[in-house]
Amino acid sequence: MTVRPEKRLTKLVLRFGSIDWERAMGKQYELLKDERVWRAFINGYAKNGFVVFDEEALPREELLEKLSELKPEIKREETVTVGELIESSYSWNNLLGRMES
Repeated sequence: MTVRPEKRLTKLVLRFGSIDWERAMGKQYELLKDERVWRAFINGYAKNGFVVFDEEALPREELLEKLSELKPEIKREETVTVGELIESSYSWNNLLGRMES
């Protein structure tokens, strides 16, 4: 599968009303098995997290339905490109090395 770096993805920053670490871990795993989800992090202790997904392929309503048992509340919404997402995944050493050159 080839993806253009300028492809737009949606990032939802979430707060959860009903969650514990076990359910958070299970739900995060479930989300990451879906190829339409690019990144997911759910913190069962802090009751927050984020999901980066392709809204053209995975409707927001379907994503929120998958999370419904955790009672998600959208705190913030962002749009990121695939290129920005990849760059944000670099280690700090790689970022610092690129800045120095």
